[in-house]
Amino acid sequence: MNKVYPDARAACADIHDGATLFVGGFGLAGVPEECVFAVRDLGPRNLTVISNNAGTTEHGLVHLLKNKQVRKMISSYVGENAVFEQLMLSGELEVELTPQGTLSERIRAGGAGIPGFYTPTGVGTRVAEGKEVREFDGRRYLLERGLTGDFALVHAWKGDRFGNLVYRKTARNFNPMMAMAGRVTIAEVEHLVEPGEIEPDQVHTPAIFVQRIFKVGTMEKKIERHTVRKRA
Repeated sequence: MNKVYPDARAACADIHDGATLFVGGFGLAGVPEECVFAVRDLGPRNLTVISNNAGTTEHGLVHLLKNKQVRKMISSYVGENAVFEQLMLSGELEVELTPQGTLSERIRAGGAGIPGFYTPTGVGTRVAEGKEVREFDGRRYLLERGLTGDFALVHAWKGDRFGNLVYRKTARNFNPMMAMAGRVTIAEVEHLVEPGEIEPDQVHTPAIFVQRIFKVGTMEKKIERHTVRKRA
């Protein structure tokens, strides 16, 4: 029941060439940065990465992209990363752009053991190319497949050594469903506590979905784009 690892490198040591990784985060909130650095340093290649966004030119998944470790990305929003843009336009990176709600549901479905579902989003667009279209009650829907992966890398605010996790604010957007969809879920947490210290009603990801957990050091909270109001 003790799933605690000493650090990210030990927890990620068996991520292999060709693996499919879920990487949590929404913008730069909830990104498992220490896991990303560990994967960069360990060096597996030809990775398929499923992540809502590609981080920025300085932070997040850019460290794997610069190293040419990623073969394919399945993402929704990729507009803040110049390295991603260059690799995609040059043909060095395969990209499967997916509407954000569809991506979220594909991950949730995969974690719930649901192989596919129908959605009206993307009908009549390039998103629909090569996909089954069916009509229900006079409206057309696309068949989208659930997503699963070899590993899920997630960041939580608090966790116990059994693997129960609590997220904070925006970090909760994609991390919980990714934790369910990975065959091996690796959680980095800001606060590692003993079992029983987390109120059961506050648990966002139950321990059954988490195989490895470790505590991160002091983290800088990054914001990809600062928008402030002018003084009145």
